[in-house]
Amino acid sequence: MSGIFGVAGKGDCQNDLFYGTDYHSHLGTQFAGLAAWGKELIRKIHDIRGSQFKAKFYEDYRFMQGNRGIGVISASDEQPIVINSRFGKFAIVVNGFIDNAKVLAEELYRDGESFSEVTDGKVNNAELVAKLIIQGKDLVAGIEKMFARIKGSCSLLLLAEDGIYAARDRAGYSPLVLGEKPGAWAVTTETAAFYNLGYKIAKYIAPGEIIHLTEDGPKSRVKGGKANQICSFLWVYTGFPASCYDGINVEVARERCGRCLAKGDKVNADMVCGIPDSGTAHAIGYAMESGVSFRRSLVKYTPGFDRSYTPPSQERRDLIARMKLIPIPEIIKGKSIVFCDDSIVRGTQLKNYTIQKLRDCGAKEIHLRIACPPLMYPCKFSYSTRTLQELAARRAIQKIEGKEVKDIKPYLDENSPKYKKMVEIIAKELGATTLKYQTLKDMIAAIGLAKKGLCVYCWTGEEI
Repeated sequence: MSGIFGVAGKGDCQNDLFYGTDYHSHLGTQFAGLAAWGKELIRKIHDIRGSQFKAKFYEDYRFMQGNRGIGVISASDEQPIVINSRFGKFAIVVNGFIDNAKVLAEELYRDGESFSEVTDGKVNNAELVAKLIIQGKDLVAGIEKMFARIKGSCSLLLLAEDGIYAARDRAGYSPLVLGEKPGAWAVTTETAAFYNLGYKIAKYIAPGEIIHLTEDGPKSRVKGGKANQICSFLWVYTGFPASCYDGINVEVARERCGRCLAKGDKVNADMVCGIPDSGTAHAIGYAMESGVSFRRSLVKYTPGFDRSYTPPSQERRDLIARMKLIPIPEIIKGKSIVFCDDSIVRGTQLKNYTIQKLRDCGAKEIHLRIACPPLMYPCKFSYSTRTLQELAARRAIQKIEGKEVKDIKPYLDENSPKYKKMVEIIAKELGATTLKYQTLKDMIAAIGLAKKGLCVYCWTGEEI
């Protein structure tokens, strides 16, 4: 998932644009970019792999003067893309994953279209979206036409001469929120970007809704649909603790999730710990419910290290996981520990760079408590897992069955013998004393939305 931010106001927007975009740095690790409209359209893009947004853009943003601007922290493509079209010049940033990008690009090639941003044979998703939009009779109609053609997800901000067009993904998979303060309006993926800049939440933009934002305020151009299936993983892992999506705060939801994990758990432990940062709130909730003390056995060295889940290469993920978490042997030695984490995706980092560190420091027992059910399907709506073989649960199923199987329904039922065997295999593979996953029912209850309002595809395979 990427993070996008836009601002329009009566005065210069450069300060809000710079810091508002920076507050999305936890969502992407590849590229970042800013575009502002003053006397002309100005755009800057930097590679942020191994570096921080502020360091890369500190010299640039002071020259990006104007009363409107958009920014992005990108999980994949270089953004913003600037297009000269029959609707005039515009810049665009996108958040999402287009599952049929290759098919759409081939169709556009056949129609005589060309792409300037192609890496390893893959077109840039922001450029693809822009090329689809300009096929409409105007920008709004073009955005709707694009929505109808893509499979996957796409929320976007489009900076044109007449303002910013903000459009949320039709299924509502990714969030988009409107904020206001005297003299200015902003649109963001993460509401955490609002607080220190003085904005208050004005509206959670509806799925499929298109808003035209100028210095005079927002105008709804397309109301959007009632259907909403926002990504559940935002509350489990991806989202920033201070952010709210559809009115529900991330930190509070994670604490509820931890409480659910603790209910009925009979393990006898000396302390509860969490893998920082996202596992910390789950562990706090577990500690509040169980009465077992919360302690920090692992601390994260924040400067210079981003999330280990988001980089596309396994080598980079492993490096970050190994280097950023530092154990405290004096707290760990001889202790029975309940260790909370948001999820088990591939399992390699948890085994090699977390559990092994605890073992090396003399942990007596390690009881893993995971805040979501076993991940069963690669995400179709964001840049994360791409194959079944990457998933720890699928590898365990293959061990049980002796082959890949299509019907995994017995493994989705936490009361079935096959589910219990799968969990046993994963626990043994990781080197954990015990392993317990959150149930889907309890995870949904902890988030606080109805199941029909959430995307749970990666756990159940249910299509949006």
